[in-house]
Amino acid sequence: MEYQQIAYDVEDRVATVILDRPDRLNAFTGRMVHELLDVFDRIDADDDVRAVIVTGRGRGFCAGADLGAGGDTFDADARRPSGAEADEPMVTERDGGGRVALRIYDSPKPVIAAVNGPAVGVGVTMTLPMDIRLAADSARFGFVFARRGVVMEACSSWFLPRLVGMGQASEWVHTGRVFDADEARRGGLVNQIHPEEELLGAARDLAVEIATETSAASVALNRQMMWRMLGADHPMEAHKIDSRAMQRMGASPDAREGVESFLEKRPPRFTMSAATDLPDLYPWWDERPFE
Repeated sequence: MEYQQIAYDVEDRVATVILDRPDRLNAFTGRMVHELLDVFDRIDADDDVRAVIVTGRGRGFCAGADLGAGGDTFDADARRPSGAEADEPMVTERDGGGRVALRIYDSPKPVIAAVNGPAVGVGVTMTLPMDIRLAADSARFGFVFARRGVVMEACSSWFLPRLVGMGQASEWVHTGRVFDADEARRGGLVNQIHPEEELLGAARDLAVEIATETSAASVALNRQMMWRMLGADHPMEAHKIDSRAMQRMGASPDAREGVESFLEKRPPRFTMSAATDLPDLYPWWDERPFE
């Protein structure tokens, strides 16, 4: 796919995905949905990519849905192709932000959000399935749905309370107000805050550390174990999967290399691929709808 609304680059085993509509503060569109889905397929298939950074071009990270259609922006019926039957039954249309969020959630690669400016609506909810969120000191966040007469999207009613707790999620969502990076960090949404000019460098340092010091297979399994266990009703569910995973990874080339490199006081040379070398227990979860 030729990218028109994102940019993509790989360097030092780190993929950087840039939302690339700076004249519109990188507002979210249907085209951007398809490009993000495509780029994560590309990332997952590329063994040279060990970590991912997502950021925005220009002054903003993502200002939310592009409101160029005015009052019809969120009206699926109004967006029907011309000539569609007026009495055609409404079919539930999959939310584009949700498709992107689920695609990121399913990835075996760790994803770092470098929020360089305003992140509002889908601009913030798309970051929730990412693993680590860094923010510029100038960043602003807003779960503004109630102020636009719509509801939470991009699976954020599942992600947000799990990340920040029900009380904090409720305050931000029910007021719909925009808040700064300091409040985002206090509330648990953001891991670190950096001066704007240092943000991408900090994200790259973190991504390179993951890419060079860890096993891709271990990271992929750990990522999914933590996400999937958020819905478990007893720690026994974690015990079942980590027992199986530990048994298989414990006998793997990467486990042997991890111990030997430590004992020999040298950098590790992990060889297992997150695309082809994960143990046969992966994926262990049920099939999901819409697929």
